[in-house]
Amino acid sequence: MSVSLDSVSTRTGAGRLVVVLGGLTAVSPFATDMYAPAFPQLVTSLSTTGAAVQLSLTACLVGLAVGQVVLGPVSDASGRRRLLLAGTGMFTMWSLVCALAPSIAVFDVARLFQGIAGSAGLVIGRAVVSDLFTGTLAARRLATLSVIAMTAPVLAPVLGGLVLGVGSWRLVFVALAMAGLVLLTAVRAWVPESLPAERRRTGGLRAVLAAVGGLLRRRELVGYVLVMGCGLAALFAYISGSPFVFQNIYGLSPTGYSLVFATNAVGTVGAGVLFGRLAGRVRLNSLLVIGVSITVAATITLMTLLAVGISTLSTTWACLFGLTFGFGLILPSATTLVLAVGSDAPGAASGMLGGAQFALGAAAAPLPGVLGSITAMSTAVVVLGFVLLSAIALITLARPWQGRGEPAEHS
Repeated sequence: MSVSLDSVSTRTGAGRLVVVLGGLTAVSPFATDMYAPAFPQLVTSLSTTGAAVQLSLTACLVGLAVGQVVLGPVSDASGRRRLLLAGTGMFTMWSLVCALAPSIAVFDVARLFQGIAGSAGLVIGRAVVSDLFTGTLAARRLATLSVIAMTAPVLAPVLGGLVLGVGSWRLVFVALAMAGLVLLTAVRAWVPESLPAERRRTGGLRAVLAAVGGLLRRRELVGYVLVMGCGLAALFAYISGSPFVFQNIYGLSPTGYSLVFATNAVGTVGAGVLFGRLAGRVRLNSLLVIGVSITVAATITLMTLLAVGISTLSTTWACLFGLTFGFGLILPSATTLVLAVGSDAPGAASGMLGGAQFALGAAAAPLPGVLGSITAMSTAVVVLGFVLLSAIALITLARPWQGRGEPAEHS
């Protein structure tokens, strides 16, 4: 079954496309986090250790990072649709392998390949938007995908807990396989080949590597990628450290902490919605600067309060809300700018962006506890370090005052 570009020329067609791309964007975060409430079950069921189960999470993150770096450039040469179909089909298969895994070794390997397969939806989905839309339309659709990407990790453990109320951890992966099958059907029906043969890169692997090398030589593109990657690393440090801060130090129950986390996630989603309304009226580089400035101001405020002995639930919560709100502006603006600057190789640009996000995020997650116990100060130090790196990349490499990547009406 083929789908033509004309199918997305109407509002209905574009709406269906965004829905499918949104599902592809959400499924990988769900695969990453949905089984988290089942960690104790996995330890017992597979006769293993907590560390080995946690390794399965790392394996999935590695797969997501590597898959995006590889599949993005490959899609510039081979097209989007076939890779999306293959990736979604393989995601379904590896989810079933996870569900049937007889040992932790098989489970961990399956998680690695599940991550690689799931990365196709993330990296190629962004490239499809870049192929079909430009300027403000592209920015708003990428903002929609960004909001979905930030909402999915919050909802995933909740839905996972509901599934576990019905059956074992294996049912979580059956549910993921069913989601993959639905998405495979939707891709076949509603996602066109957005990269015609005449626009593809020829020359095989050498041309693919040359395209990546060309992007790496673009100072502003590397800058935008690092702004985004370091911002996400700060967010991962917050995510890994905040349960210990709010529960062990401020005495919240797991339910109370869930409320804090959900409220802060709403800040990210709200900022993404605000971005969608402002795109086309305000320069993308200006929105990026505002987002970075908010994260820096919120984190410096938190560090200052902790340094002078003010460590309360309300102040820490408010400052971290500022961090997540600022990131909600960084995510869609940086993504749009990266794909605009790398518009001649959007798959490779999308792969660089996704790879940097997950690599830096995975590196940052354990840092709040690297010196021992996790405290509000240790978490704040790591978060501040990464938001400052994000700001440095913005000023020295991205140089937003030059206006690179802006739509024509703002260039």
